Amino acid sequence: MSQDDESKRKELLLKMYDQLFNDINRHILVVWQSVGLLFGAFAVFALVEKKIMPLYVASSLIVLLTAWLLAHIYDAAYWYNRNIVIIGNIERQFLKKEDLTNIHHYFKKHRSENEMITHLQIQYYLGIGIALLVIIYHFYVEIMPGICAPWGGFESQQTLPYILIVSATICLSKLKKEREEKYKEFLKKSPGIQV
Repeated sequence: MSQDDESKRKELLLKMYDQLFNDINRHILVVWQSVGLLFGAFAVFALVEKKIMPLYVASSLIVLLTAWLLAHIYDAAYWYNRNIVIIGNIERQFLKKEDLTNIHHYFKKHRSENEMITHLQIQYYLGIGIALLVIIYHFYVEIMPGICAPWGGFESQQTLPYILIVSATICLSKLKKEREEKYKEFLKKSPGIQV
C-alpha cells in the first residue's frame, strides 16, 4: 500500500470514527425525545378529568407510548453497542498494545452481550415505572370496584390497557431477542484485529 493510500485509509477511518460517535449521540437524543413525548402524554389525563376521554383510553395510550419508548431504547442500545464495536475496531488500527494502559483498555475486548448502558437503563425503568403507575391507578379506579359487583356491570373495554400490555410485552420480547441476535452476529462477522 502506497503512502498516499495509507493516508487516505487513515482519513477515512477517522471520519468513520467521528460519524459513529454522531450516530451514538443521535440514538440517545431520540430516546430523550421519546421520554419527553411520554411525559406529554399525561396531558390526556386532563382530558379524562374533563370527561372528554375515558380512563381506559388514556391508560391504553400511555401503555402504547411506553412500549414505543422501550422499543426505541432496545434499538438505541443495539446501535450504541454496534458502534462501540466499530469504534473499538478502528482504534485497534491505530493504538498499540501499550495503549491499553496508556490510553484506555476498552478497545482490547468487545462487550460479549448487547447490554444497555446505564443512561438507557434509567430511561427504561422510568418508562416502566410510569406505565405501572398508570395501570395501578386504572386497576384501582376502574377494575377494583367491579370485582365485587355483579357480572352484568363488567365493561369489556376496560380490559384494553391489559390486552395492550400483553401484546406490547410479546412484541418487545421479539425485538429484544432480534437485537441480541444481530449483535452476536455482528461480533462474529466483525471481530476486529487482535490486540
